[in-house]
Amino acid sequence: MPWTRRNIVLGGLALLGAGAIRKPAFAAASSYFDGTAVDNGVTFRRTNFAKIDRKWHRQVVKYFSSEPIGTVVVDTRHHFLYVIMENKTAIRYGVGVGREGFKWFGRATIDAKSLWPRWTPPPEMRKRHPELPEFVAGGSPKNPLGPRAMYLHRDAVDTGYRFHGTLEPWSIGKDASSGCIRMFNEDAIDLYQRCPIGTAVQVLPHIADQAESATQVSQTTPVE
Repeated sequence: MPWTRRNIVLGGLALLGAGAIRKPAFAAASSYFDGTAVDNGVTFRRTNFAKIDRKWHRQVVKYFSSEPIGTVVVDTRHHFLYVIMENKTAIRYGVGVGREGFKWFGRATIDAKSLWPRWTPPPEMRKRHPELPEFVAGGSPKNPLGPRAMYLHRDAVDTGYRFHGTLEPWSIGKDASSGCIRMFNEDAIDLYQRCPIGTAVQVLPHIADQAESATQVSQTTPVE
């Protein structure tokens, strides 16, 4: 399918109208966070992983693949991202993927990376939501990209898609974005460190044909 730019959903958009949010809803959202952490001088809210189903936790799993070590493979149907490692293993992360009509598949490379990236809403998004600012500074608690962004290119052309953090940890494991791959902020930081510029990426509809033999969890090990 053609690679066209998709708008990134501003994950915290619903939180901008804080005065209109009911207290129970706000409390439910807050339960997904547990204190704060500091990264490169920026303070951010830590994910409360006790609230998160363990299958979405970062962990080492058995994974048989013909792709080279270091390749990133995304299974959009099952909401997992894998970094292929040695000895038929992979680091598996839970992710949020594109909503119906925004999914995309194919190969790409990570050709750019940004630490605490600035977010600039695309013109099409600002046309639909004129209340959005021209940009959101990196490190802002309202920045939907979180602490890291990895920019996916194909044939040296920016696809408009990214791996990045999220303001909505409850959206991991769901079809929630406009095509970008969302990660827990801690996982986005971890992936950023593991993927140098030029890392190969393959985004698939699913890998169910490999699920029992190739991606079966075998004594899964948490990744610190």
